[in-house]
Amino acid sequence: MLRAGLGRRSRLCGGGLWRSPRPAAASGSASLRCPSALSGATASPRNGGGARGEGAPPAGASNVKPLDAVKILDLTRVLAGPFATMILGDLGAEVIKVERPGAGDDTRAWGPPFAGTESVYFLSVNRNKKSIAINMKDSKGAKLIRELAAVSDVFVENYVPGKLAEMGLGYEDIKKIAPHIVYCSITGYGQTGPMVQRGGYDSIAAAVSGLMHITGHEDGEPVRPGVAMTDLATGLYTYGAIMAGLLQRHKTGKGLHIDCNLLSSQVACLTHVAANYLNCKIEAKRWGTAHGSIVPYQAFKTKDGYIVVGAGNDQQFVTVCKILNLPEVSKDSRYKTNTLRVQNRKELIDILSTRFSEKATIEWLQLFEGSGVPYGPINNMQQVFSDPQVLHNGLVMEMNHPTAGKIAVPGPGVRYSEFAVSHPKPPPLVGQHTVEILKGMLGYEDDAIEELLRTGAVAQHEVR
Repeated sequence: MLRAGLGRRSRLCGGGLWRSPRPAAASGSASLRCPSALSGATASPRNGGGARGEGAPPAGASNVKPLDAVKILDLTRVLAGPFATMILGDLGAEVIKVERPGAGDDTRAWGPPFAGTESVYFLSVNRNKKSIAINMKDSKGAKLIRELAAVSDVFVENYVPGKLAEMGLGYEDIKKIAPHIVYCSITGYGQTGPMVQRGGYDSIAAAVSGLMHITGHEDGEPVRPGVAMTDLATGLYTYGAIMAGLLQRHKTGKGLHIDCNLLSSQVACLTHVAANYLNCKIEAKRWGTAHGSIVPYQAFKTKDGYIVVGAGNDQQFVTVCKILNLPEVSKDSRYKTNTLRVQNRKELIDILSTRFSEKATIEWLQLFEGSGVPYGPINNMQQVFSDPQVLHNGLVMEMNHPTAGKIAVPGPGVRYSEFAVSHPKPPPLVGQHTVEILKGMLGYEDDAIEELLRTGAVAQHEVR
């Protein structure tokens, strides 16, 4: 029989940020059967930095993380939601990833490339999570979600508005059994309005929001950014919103609903481009690598690659001209101020481009070093992950995955003085932790778990 677990769980935790940690069953041992995903990688530590993984935290750092004992019930899939919950997991939260039995998160099938049989896309945004496989269309599965919500601090989902409510898992439903819950919804366009029933996809939201209109060559077609920036921006907004929700609950003792969506996130990120239109009715255009309001500030082709150089003020422009051995250009009345340089952009850029094409990228990098002018090469991935500063900042996280072997993913972009984001857990297999979660969080006994497994309400991946 299923235990009546709700009666033995704490409900509100005194309105605080954290819940008392519960003992969890140990996860099964794993044998590595696939070749290492890191063969040929250039992520070895250099200059005191390098890959984050099994190394000890920095001297003086403690093992206490800000979200220790905070439980996140994560019903999100693909990128925006998983990116947000991964960051929360990096900060110590226990993230319970709910997946469909069998297929799991959509991105598990996105490839190639694969590390062994695992999608590298999925691996990139799902570290520090436990996976429970639940058939939410089964009434017993929906009941499990409600029970997990009652012992969680945060509920995150990215279903089309109204879909979870049909299963009795909408905010109003969960609020009744878990008034403390910080319930965060991620959608394409919001919870209300004329587009509310449309699914949310990064490229579509990037198009509707105007991002594609301003991305691409000046005389070329609209271009999708190289990574899903609208999804990632929404993930960052979601992470911040959940942190704010936890602080709000700490102050009020009550949970709340958070509405995050791709369209709003991307429109908010239009910043000065949007303000140009809203205040001056200036329609935006594409500038390639250049900037509409600053000249020069763009990529220049060299003998063997590209370098990006920016002159944010008049003195920096004089310095650029000195490095390029073009003193007459800095004295030209057409280029004395940034406003004049913007007005005479084409003539100036032609002059600078001709000079940049005369030397190799490394020569220009050496000449600009120490000048005070912002500059940098356009790197490919091999160059990025052999860059001394990238390695020093510890931007590679290494983990041992139960089937893919040794994997590496980009780590968090923030460092903290009092704790380290280290010792990451590898992305889970579908349902890898189902039994552990049912026992440890809900107090289910073996016979009840066996019944759930037999009926297909849940699934457990056996790690060998």
